[in-house]
Amino acid sequence: MSAETDGVVLEARDITKTYGGTKALKGVNFTVRRGTVTTLFGENGAGKSTLMKILSGVEQPTSGEILLDGKPVVLSSAAEARDLGVSIIHQELSLAPNLSVRDNIFLGRELHGPFGVDYAEEERQTKALLDDMRIGVDPDTLVSDLRVGQQQIIEIARALSIDARILIMDEPTSALTAAEVEVLFGIINSLLARDVAIVYISHHLEEALEITDHAVVLRDGVMTARGERADIDLAWIVRTMVGDGFDLGTPPTGYAFGDVALRLDGLVVRDRENSDRAAVDRVDLEVRSGEIVCLYGLMGAGRTEMLEAVAGREPMASGDILLHGRSVLPLSIAERIAAGIGLVPEDRQRDGLVQTFDVGANLTLASVQRSMSRGTISRRLDTERANALIAAVTVKTPGPDLPIGALSGGNQQKVVIGKILATRPTVMLLDEPSRGIDVGAKGEVFRLLAGKAREGLAVVYSTSEVGECFSIAHRIIVMRRGRISAEFTPEATKDMIMAASGEALT
Repeated sequence: MSAETDGVVLEARDITKTYGGTKALKGVNFTVRRGTVTTLFGENGAGKSTLMKILSGVEQPTSGEILLDGKPVVLSSAAEARDLGVSIIHQELSLAPNLSVRDNIFLGRELHGPFGVDYAEEERQTKALLDDMRIGVDPDTLVSDLRVGQQQIIEIARALSIDARILIMDEPTSALTAAEVEVLFGIINSLLARDVAIVYISHHLEEALEITDHAVVLRDGVMTARGERADIDLAWIVRTMVGDGFDLGTPPTGYAFGDVALRLDGLVVRDRENSDRAAVDRVDLEVRSGEIVCLYGLMGAGRTEMLEAVAGREPMASGDILLHGRSVLPLSIAERIAAGIGLVPEDRQRDGLVQTFDVGANLTLASVQRSMSRGTISRRLDTERANALIAAVTVKTPGPDLPIGALSGGNQQKVVIGKILATRPTVMLLDEPSRGIDVGAKGEVFRLLAGKAREGLAVVYSTSEVGECFSIAHRIIVMRRGRISAEFTPEATKDMIMAASGEALT
């Protein structure tokens, strides 16, 4: 059957991609059909993003060919792919933070009038696009002033502004609220009605099942499974990705909690955008050594502001924070780290990693004083420490000298966690630690935290995925509009937790 009659608009044949001695893709065959959503599943490092970069012209294959409408094409650049109707929303944000929303939307393809760039027309089109996506952001707003979820929507809007025939979405919802995801799915359905072909990648497995027509699974650079929506379910996806018997872990048992490690008394944090509103409103909380507490809530519930206030990144309006019975209010961020508070931030790319550093330098950066010898950094000590941390948090890398950007999202997250663990914290705070990482990497991260709790570490992690509440947490704290609305044990149900958060049940 021809590409015209079976609806195939884009096809990859026997694609391989080699980086040095590493084969990222091994003879992959992949087809995309017009008017449908093809979902690509796989663990971090399976080769998903590499394949998508090749299909969008960002990278070139080592061997193999790409066909568009049945005819071989060479996509030598992203601009050439866009000219042929292929657009991509990248997993990691690629916006220019010092430019406005409007400038980011039209960056590299500015609209020109008789007197230069037609800013008025760009603004009109940007406003119309943002209105369609139901985001109340002024086109002149600097991207750096937007929260991560809003930046994600701008990234999506930029891709949608191009009249694409094939739209690749690599983790488009990783920082979106439930309401924003619903809007995005509505936009996807309208694109499908116009015969646009969608390639969708997401680690939110249940969410992806809602939108997919066809599913394919990539594992270690090989396409290992295919299925139509009617023939697949969540268990099929997990089994084909990581094998049988997988789970996200269980709460560690067999030991007694220690004394109160972290105590919040009446914590109040003002909203950054509206100082009359409290982002965190009179929160009281105690966490004991060896205990794992999960913070659940929708975007805007106050989870991030609370964790950042404890770490010293967010100013407090009132209340107190006590570490092992002593107030940390007089302490700077560096002094709180030295005292034993470690924070894994929500945005690992912006706040957790130095993109120009290699894996080893990122791992030892926050505790570099432990690599000092006679007043200078000892290269030997630093390398030894980096290798020890790579082993401790199981980072998949050939060595500490690899650029951090060469790692998958899950391994980058492990580097951030390893960097914080190297400071020897007694209280570890993790803001959305599973954001943008696959189900296998999630399990590794949660099991690592469970092991550290057994050693006496107090762990607080936040999540907007209700299923993650039932992994390793001893207690589940639900936040709603800046306040703690409920507290549960792991025996609670999904519906109970969602109801306490104010989330509509479906």
